[in-house]
Amino acid sequence: MENKITLKIKRIFDIFASGLALIFLLPVFAIIGILIKIDSKGPVFFIQTRAGKDGEPFGAYKLRTMVDNAEKLGKGLRVDDPRITRVGRYLRWGIDELPQLINVFKGDMSIVGPRPTLMSQVEQYTEEHRRRLEMKPGITGWALVNGRNNLSWIEKIEYDIWYINHWSLWLDIKIMFRTLWIVLVTREGVYGEGGVNRGYPITNKREERNNYK
Repeated sequence: MENKITLKIKRIFDIFASGLALIFLLPVFAIIGILIKIDSKGPVFFIQTRAGKDGEPFGAYKLRTMVDNAEKLGKGLRVDDPRITRVGRYLRWGIDELPQLINVFKGDMSIVGPRPTLMSQVEQYTEEHRRRLEMKPGITGWALVNGRNNLSWIEKIEYDIWYINHWSLWLDIKIMFRTLWIVLVTREGVYGEGGVNRGYPITNKREERNNYK
C-alpha cells in the first residue's frame, strides 16, 4: 500500500515539475530551435522509439544534436564525431534531453528512472536485465549520476536494477540534485573512455574494451 501511495506522489510530482519546467523553458526552446535550424539542415527535434515501462514502445523527444539522418552514417559516438553539429556539441552536455519533459508530462517517462533504452537492446536482455523495465524510464537516473557513459552497458543495467530495488522519494531527490551538479558543473561522463560512446554489447568493461580495439 505504501509503495502505491509513494508512486502516486512520484507521478504527481512528475506532472507538476514537468509542466512548470516546460512553461519556463518554452522561450529557451524557441531560441535553441532557431540556432539548430541556422546551424544545420533538418528538424529541431529528434524523435526515436524507445522502450518504456514493461517494454512498451514510445517516441522519446530530444533536441537534434547531429546532422539529419546521422544514424544512417554510422554507429557509436565519439567526442570528435563529425556528425555532431556545432550547436549540438553544447547541447550534448544534457540540454538535449530536456524535451523529454514532454514525455514525462504525458506519462511515458518520469523525471527519475532508468534511462530509456532502444527496443533492439531490450531484445538482448536476460530475464534479470528486464527488471530495469519495471519502472518508467527517466530523464536522469542512478546510473547517470554514477558514471554515465564511463560505465559499460552491463554496469548501467546493474545500477538501474539497484535503483529499482532501493527506490524511494528521497533517493529521487538525491539523484536530481546530483544531476544538476554533473550537467551544469562537472559535465562528467558525456563521453566514455577515450572520448568514445560504445554500442550495446552485454559484456563487462574489459570485454567491451577488447571488442572495440
